[in-house]
Amino acid sequence: MLGTRLGLMHFVFSDKVVLLFDFWSVHSPTGMVLSVLVVLLLAVLYEGIKVGKAKLLHQALGSLPISISQPISISQQVIAEPDQDSAGSDSPAVGRTRLRWFLYHFGQSLVHVAQVVIGYFVMLAVMSYNTWIFLGVILGSAVGYYLAYPLLSTG
Repeated sequence: MLGTRLGLMHFVFSDKVVLLFDFWSVHSPTGMVLSVLVVLLLAVLYEGIKVGKAKLLHQALGSLPISISQPISISQQVIAEPDQDSAGSDSPAVGRTRLRWFLYHFGQSLVHVAQVVIGYFVMLAVMSYNTWIFLGVILGSAVGYYLAYPLLSTG
């Protein structure tokens, strides 16, 4: 009785489903194919964003003048330097390094927000308990991983 009032709580093969929003209501096999394609592409995009975020972090780390042998974290090295701002004797190189670090960090934060939003959309699509949508997400994740992760080793 409770399961019928709250909706299906098991996977079903159906061409009828409402995904994420009221306007994304699927009522036909063609609509289901298109919806599976959309969630597949969302899953591919999610994997691509993960790789982009990792590459952005690598660029950020490479842009900072820090020796790899130092056991100090980047935030300690760049941010927690002696406070020379009050004396106005901050060298231009340190200022540029801090600005560059801030810009990379800001970009990384924006990419992270996009990753979280897309990840939750994909998760909520799977929670429709439609088997076709679930298979689209799994296939999209596999394709995204296959296409995106070799890009980590390139330049």
